[in-house]
Amino acid sequence: MPSRITTILTVLSALIAGQAKALDMAFDLEAHRGGRALLPENTLPAFANALSMGVDTLELDVGVTADGEVVVSHERGLNPDLARGTGGTYITPPGTPFVKLRLDEVRTYDVGQIRPDSAYAKQFPDQRAVPGTRIPTLNELFALVRKSGNSRVRFNIETKIAPNHPDETLDPQAFVAKLLGLIETEAFTDRVMIQSFDWRTLQLVQQQAPKIPTVYLTLQRGSGQTVALDKATPWTAGFSPADHGGSLPRTIKAAGGAIWSPYFGDVTGALIAETHELGLRVVVWTVNKREDMARMIELGVDGIISDRPDLLREVAGEKGITLPPGTPVAP
Repeated sequence: MPSRITTILTVLSALIAGQAKALDMAFDLEAHRGGRALLPENTLPAFANALSMGVDTLELDVGVTADGEVVVSHERGLNPDLARGTGGTYITPPGTPFVKLRLDEVRTYDVGQIRPDSAYAKQFPDQRAVPGTRIPTLNELFALVRKSGNSRVRFNIETKIAPNHPDETLDPQAFVAKLLGLIETEAFTDRVMIQSFDWRTLQLVQQQAPKIPTVYLTLQRGSGQTVALDKATPWTAGFSPADHGGSLPRTIKAAGGAIWSPYFGDVTGALIAETHELGLRVVVWTVNKREDMARMIELGVDGIISDRPDLLREVAGEKGITLPPGTPVAP
């Protein structure tokens, strides 16, 4: 018979292995806009590439057209650095909001190649152009995933709505109703998360679809700052970190969130530990350099959103994280 010490060591080893496996399974490898460093952002070719490669989650953004169609786009309207009209000329800024365009009008624009002389093009010089690519609908993305046979990949869907530009989108109630209705109709409720910098939409999701995890996006720096530690902002739906000890994790817990998704430069090991103590997860954005990916994993984040899912797979694998299998599919 094995000694008592041997038995204890065996049990401890099993427990440690089980915890490691649970943590491993929990890591969320997300393709930002489908992996925009590789292929045109938020397009079916990009999402097909991510599915074929193998990711845990497809990260994307949505808007709603004048005729009520949910389209996949990071901007609230046509992007002058991406959208070309029927003559092949890039549109002039600012782009028309989707809420003022019908889907058939949106379909006339080619978004398969970045404007060559733009700052965006310099940011992603290796992105492969796919001329003729159109802005997809969320229905079409769901259809692509079904076609791939991938029954486990998730969707992290951002509501592209802003409190300081109310004329460029539907109001929060109408926006959320349209999005949730489509998700339910397509039977993907158990595979989606809803994320937003505009916490008003997250509050509505929690009220209307409490089983869907909400992801609270934050940015604490620069001209695009959405949160402040000493007050509520137009983005935070009335919630103020000042009421929660100046803590963003505690504020998000009070707001009913499941996941805190900060800019990766805003997090520390102490903040990650605090978030975990509250029972929340931390998924950081947008991490594109190998050394930053490794550092975030070492700090204990629960997931990473990246424009380079291929590189993130390499780094995660080197850190002992089991990688999601690919499901090859053509767009």
